[in-house]
Amino acid sequence: MLRGKQTWWFDSKPVIISSATVVGPDEGEGPLAADFDLVHPELDMQQKSWEKAERLLLEQASEFAVTKAGLKKEDIQFYIGGDLMNQIISNSFAARSLGAPYIGMFGACSTSMETLALAAQLVDSGNAQHAMAGTCSHNCTAEKQFRYPTEYGSQKPPTAQYTVTGAGAAIVAASGEGPVVECATIGKIMDLGITDPFNMGAAMAPAAVDTLQAHFNDTGRSPSDYDLIVTGDLASVGHPIAKELLLRNGVPMDDTIFNDCGLMVFDINKQKVQAGGSGCGCSAVVTYGHLLNKLKKGELKRILVAATGALLSPLSFQQGESIPCIAHAVAIAAKGV
Repeated sequence: MLRGKQTWWFDSKPVIISSATVVGPDEGEGPLAADFDLVHPELDMQQKSWEKAERLLLEQASEFAVTKAGLKKEDIQFYIGGDLMNQIISNSFAARSLGAPYIGMFGACSTSMETLALAAQLVDSGNAQHAMAGTCSHNCTAEKQFRYPTEYGSQKPPTAQYTVTGAGAAIVAASGEGPVVECATIGKIMDLGITDPFNMGAAMAPAAVDTLQAHFNDTGRSPSDYDLIVTGDLASVGHPIAKELLLRNGVPMDDTIFNDCGLMVFDINKQKVQAGGSGCGCSAVVTYGHLLNKLKKGELKRILVAATGALLSPLSFQQGESIPCIAHAVAIAAKGV
């Protein structure tokens, strides 16, 4: 049911019956390592290309999610996924092995919540009993496509972010045990004219602010209704900008814990990750691993995840275009809250 202008309210409270995360070596050295299902010790994962390694991440996360749910691949009625690669090839090839009806989506780094929102919508509307949402990214594939291959050894400014090597998948069902998806606020494109692909945090911050404000307006909720609100991957540059803008606009973010997945997945003081994490896998592995575990343990009761995405491409950058951005927010609560 539509509530307000941009928010889907899920009356049936679709359940996240399982989730799984698979990450690379840098994420395995970060503070959330214990919450991941599998940590690969090498970036190549014994694959012949970075792209094949990224695909493997998602295939493994999907398989883990299905197994943890006590299901078979045939029980997944729809798979909704996307990634950063041209033509979202990581998900298209992973969906080939999954064998489920497939809906491909591109929201850049907002894809984790974009796909989760649609999976919950399919289940809430009665059009699916089991729908899987998934996404992935790999540091070396993203660097090669959007900037320079890692072998080039180019220096990056402090505002640059470090793409997370990881994949996350979640299965949403009409019933079962697990956290529930309460609602989802679908964002609008925001573009303040930033053209620097090494400063995506600043580019994406206004989109996070716009979607969060829309969420509060549509639902009548305030920050204090959530134990934790996280943005997707604004990191150390964009997250303070978002908080300042929200406070300036009268949104009392100090009434809750306000954090960012790009700051949580790495220890930016000890790891060489510039401003923090980014990529489709960033909010996916933090949410489907760390945050859902906290909900299941009762350490959190209700969270709001506003995943952010910079919708640029190498082509648009080369043509001097600015960076349009978007954010999608999903409210997830412990069952019975």
